[in-house]
Order: sequence, then structure tokens, then C-alpha cells
Amino acid sequence: MGPLIAALADFIVFFFAVRTGLRVVEAHLVSCAVGLVLLYLLKGRGGGIRQHVHLLIVSAIAVFLRGAVLGLLTNVWGWPPQVAIVLAILATLAVAIPGFRYSLATTTWTIGSGDRWRVAVIGLVAISFLLRLFYIGQVELLPEDSYYWNYSQHLDLGYLDHPPMVAWLIWLGTHVFGGSEFGVRIGALCCAGVAAFFSYRLTRNLFGEESALVALVLLQVMPFFFLAGLLMTPDAPLTAAWSAALYFLERALLGGQARAWLFAGIAIGLGLISKYTIGMLVPVAFAFVLLDPPSRQWLFRWQPYVALVIAGLIFSPVILWNAQHEWASFAFQTSRRLAERPRFSLHRLLLSALVLLTPTGLLTLCASPFSRRPQSRRWLFLQLAVLVPLSVFVVFSVRHDVKVDWTGALWLGAVPALAASIVEFGKPGVQGFRAWLHSAWGPTAVIMILLLGTGLHYLALGLPGVGYSNHLELVPVGWRDLGRQVQAKADELRQETGLEPVIVGMDRYELASQLTFYAPDHARSVPETSSRNLFGAQGLMYGRWAKSLEIGDRPLLLVAWDPHDIADEFTVPYATTVGPMQTGYLARDGVEIRDFHYRIVKGYRKPPGND
Repeated sequence: MGPLIAALADFIVFFFAVRTGLRVVEAHLVSCAVGLVLLYLLKGRGGGIRQHVHLLIVSAIAVFLRGAVLGLLTNVWGWPPQVAIVLAILATLAVAIPGFRYSLATTTWTIGSGDRWRVAVIGLVAISFLLRLFYIGQVELLPEDSYYWNYSQHLDLGYLDHPPMVAWLIWLGTHVFGGSEFGVRIGALCCAGVAAFFSYRLTRNLFGEESALVALVLLQVMPFFFLAGLLMTPDAPLTAAWSAALYFLERALLGGQARAWLFAGIAIGLGLISKYTIGMLVPVAFAFVLLDPPSRQWLFRWQPYVALVIAGLIFSPVILWNAQHEWASFAFQTSRRLAERPRFSLHRLLLSALVLLTPTGLLTLCASPFSRRPQSRRWLFLQLAVLVPLSVFVVFSVRHDVKVDWTGALWLGAVPALAASIVEFGKPGVQGFRAWLHSAWGPTAVIMILLLGTGLHYLALGLPGVGYSNHLELVPVGWRDLGRQVQAKADELRQETGLEPVIVGMDRYELASQLTFYAPDHARSVPETSSRNLFGAQGLMYGRWAKSLEIGDRPLLLVAWDPHDIADEFTVPYATTVGPMQTGYLARDGVEIRDFHYRIVKGYRKPPGND
């Protein structure tokens, strides 16, 4: 009876809150608080302080999942809020009722040992999956997402800055689910499932079922792996392929299964057409064969060499594309980066490990057998799987810049080690720092879920009293409004001139990619949108796509964040007529986010080298 009373009160408060003029997000939070407090009073009394903290955590998670359902039904599917709230309330109860019961039945939340920890594993995995599933279609695309979506609109065997797998997955997703954010990103969620499956199997082979379940949790809560299953970038298929490759290499090297080499070759080949860095697993396998006496037999057997051939055959389309395009992509990822101005960034690489593994994860690795001389073949395998690729980035970081996500996939080799250590540190008799690390993993996992849930709710529905960042390249809120406004100005220009305008985002790729995706007609926006490459600057793939763009007498609508980017010194040499600079403003839910600048150019002349 208690849940029914709480649900009814929730609905009534929401209904009247909306009727009195509160925004949907505000009404949702107020009514949810009323419903959860009632449920707590009816079901949640009787526990200690720690258990009541757990009840608050469950309530917060219920809010995030409820917000995901409500936003999906109202903002994406167009349901009336008073109807959508019914399913949102059911989602609240689906989390809160078992969550309250679990909180009252347990005093501490731990992973790998302790009271009912397997139930916590199921809950964390389910919540992580559902949050991504319901939010990926609501959160606006990042510029990287939309840039790779533009890849899929120009399908090819390769691209300047990456291999083609990300484009192929987006093409498949958008053809099945439509050209929406969900269609773009669903491939990332599927890749996350593949990565979790193979990491679970790898960890079970090495350390047993308990450690495998812990590994499954780590793949859901560690920042890189959570985001790799949310954002559609090359890291998504790379992570899936890397996880599969490690599993099959373990089966071949430690399990002695000859046919596993062939599957490892397939996984590495698929990884190579996702992102080139997976090639570092080849020296990992070679180093293990040299250092592990039982494995040296593989130097004289044909399976590893056939695996290399299989990987090369899968990768051959990318080689062909590069051969046809002056080896552009290989040069972009090697000689161009090496030619950049020297910059020491080892400290940033170390910081990235802290972010990607979480402080608890990094400390656990340092306290585990992973940080010592390997006493068994399985630990040697994991050490090489991490340290060989990591050493490449360490050397590179001494004189070159590194990005936070570059080392993300290589930490898949650390996941089994972390999982096994968490289980080991939770055994009876373990005391001191290791016991503390074990107890810290429950709160760490919960904190990560809370942070990620808060972020997704903020990006999709907002948070009352919290404004939006003006850095749209990092916080994707406002791109839809920018797309609408720019398209409206393009329509005005079309009516005025009788010609189809060309929209130009005056940065490398971010503006052009987002303006293309958030235009109402993709069939028109894809061929009629370009980047600053039209004005003699670097535009990545837009420099190649623009070769098929026929401008003639058509006007150009230039869009920029910084007015300096469309100043006379950059525009006048390329046009006979340059209009005045104008300013527009972006807003969401009545909250102003930032301004943007635009001007109209006519009589465009191509810069040298763009013919």
C-alpha cells in the first residue's frame, strides 16, 4: 500500500505544480521528493545513520533514472508531461523499492566480498546501462560525435584523422534508428557491451567468477569506460576490439588454444580499422612469448603469423585509402604529431591515469601484485598488456602533448588486476591499507554513478539554479538552438538572393559538424556546409569534402564564436562583398548561454591550393 500512496502523491504534486507554472524539470524534482519522502516514511524507517545515507543515495539514483524516462518521453517522443510522469513514477518505484529494501538489509556497501555484494553488482550494472540507454538520445552531441557523423555521410575506406569503423557504426545506427542522437550513439553502447563481455571472460579465466563480477562493475563506473559507451568516437569500437584481443591472446598464450590466435588476429584487425593504437598489442604478445618460456613454442608455429596476416587483411582497406591519398592519415598520426612544437606533458599523462582509473583504482594497482615482480604467468601477461603500450605514451609525453583519453583502452589490461585485488583485499585477515582500499571501492563506485547521473540529468533536463557553461565544445547545451537560429538566417538569405547559401563554421570542424547535424534537413546541410578551410585554414576532413562543393555566385553565411575569426583580415581577401558582423544569442529554457557571431560573404574566391 505504501508505494501506491507515494506514487499517487507524486502524481498529484506534479500535476498541480505544472498547472501553477513550474517548469517540467522543477515539477519533476519537487514531486519526486514528495513521493520518495512518503515512501521513506512508510518503508524506510528503522535503520541506522549509515543505512539512511544509503537511502538518500538510492533516492538520488531514482531521480536520475526518472529524469531520463521523463525527458525521453516529453522532449524526444513529444508526450504530454502529465502522461509521461506516470511512466516516470513507475521508473522511480522500480529503483526505490528494491533499493530501499537492500539499504535496510545491509550496513556496508562493498564489492567483492561482504553481505549481498552480488546484488549490488547487478544493481550497479543495470543502473549504468539504463542511464546510458535513456540519456544518449537526449544529450546533445559533442562536436566529436557530430564530426564522426559527418564521416558517415561521406562513407569511405579511411579518413584523414582516423580509420573508418566509427563511420560505419554510425551509418548502421542511423539507418536503423534514424538520424538522431540515439542513432548516432547506439553503436557506442553496443561496443560497451562487447567490451564488458570479453573483460568479464578474461578476468574469469585468470582469477575466477568473483573477480569477473567485480570487473563487470569496473567497466560500468570507471570514467573512460562509461563515456566510451556513451559517446560515439573511435574509442568506442577500439575498446571493444581491445578487450576481445586481450581475451583471445590470453586464451592463446596462457590457455594454449591454437585457434585463439586466429580470433586475436580478427580482433586486432577490427581494432586497427577503429584506431591505430591497438597495434601496440602486437609487441605485447611478442614480449610475452620472449619472456615466458612455455610460450616460446609459438615462435615456431604458424598460428601467430596467420593471425598477423588476418589483421593485415582486415586493415588493408585503410592501407589502400592511404596509398590513394598520399598516406595522409598515417602522416597525420605520426610525422605531423612528431613535428609539433616540443612540449613536456608527462605530468598530464600521470594525471590522466588518476582520472581514468580514479584515485582508488590507482592506489589499488600500486598495492596489488601488479606493481611487483610477477610471480605467475597471468600477472606477467597483465603487466605487459599495460606497461608496453604505456611506455610508448611515456616516451612520447616527454616532448609532445598527450590527451586524456589516449591511454584509455590500454587500462583494460589493468581491469582484471584491479578486480582480483579488490576480492583479495576483502578476504578475512586482510588489514591496514589494503582492507581500507577494499572498503573504499563501494563508495567509489557509488560516487561515480552519482556524478555521471548528475551530469547526464544536467545536460538533458538541467538543474534548477544551475546555469550552463558557455564552452559548448565541452558542455553540449545550446547546439540545437544554434542550429535553429543559423538555419533561420540561411532561409532568410535564400529568400533574399534566390540562391542556396553555403554555411561555414569558422573553426577546424566543431561548428561545421554541429551546424550540419542540427540543421532540419540533412540532405541539404551535408553538401552545403563547410569549415574554415574555405578561407585557407586547417579544416581536417572538410578540406577534402569541400573539393566537391560548387560555390559559384552563392552567398556564404559565416558563423564563429570569436568575432576575430570572421574579421576583415580573414574574409576580405576571399570575397568581393563582405557584410557587417552581427551577433546572436543562445539560450535554453529561458537561460542565456552565450553569444555567437556571423556575417554574410558574397563573390567568394577560392584560396590558392583549393582548386
